[in-house]
Amino acid sequence: MSTISASYYKRDDGPPLLETTIPLHLHNIGARFPDQEAVVSVAQKRRLTYDQLTREVDILARGLLASGFKKGDRVGIWSTNNLEWLLVQLATARIGVILVTINPAYRIKELAYALERSEIQGLFLIPNFRRSDYVAMVSKLVPELHSATGRNISSN
Repeated sequence: MSTISASYYKRDDGPPLLETTIPLHLHNIGARFPDQEAVVSVAQKRRLTYDQLTREVDILARGLLASGFKKGDRVGIWSTNNLEWLLVQLATARIGVILVTINPAYRIKELAYALERSEIQGLFLIPNFRRSDYVAMVSKLVPELHSATGRNISSN
């Protein structure tokens, strides 16, 4: 069995790899091009410049830290593609929290399995997608959330 000495391999004929982290790279790009568009969400009719993106990521990262999340913790996201998904991804990377993505098509049994196996300490989710009521499914798995949501839980 061979021993691997590096965590990646770069071919000589390709573009150079960035020798930086995603949060540091975003910060550097934001500092160089603060007024340039960074994100366009057509479906949400929202646009963010690099300055706005880095500020929103920092706010969310500080909120996660203030909520008690720390490097190495796991936070789940159960959502379709949207601007908030990107913000969560970048904010968790910023503070060293592991982002666990959960398939938006999951039903309650698959969700239960994913939540149990991933050992997440928090979950971001959208309220619903197509015929799936995400809040009701999570509330069913975590009954103490029912009173916090104030929603009638339907069976899925």
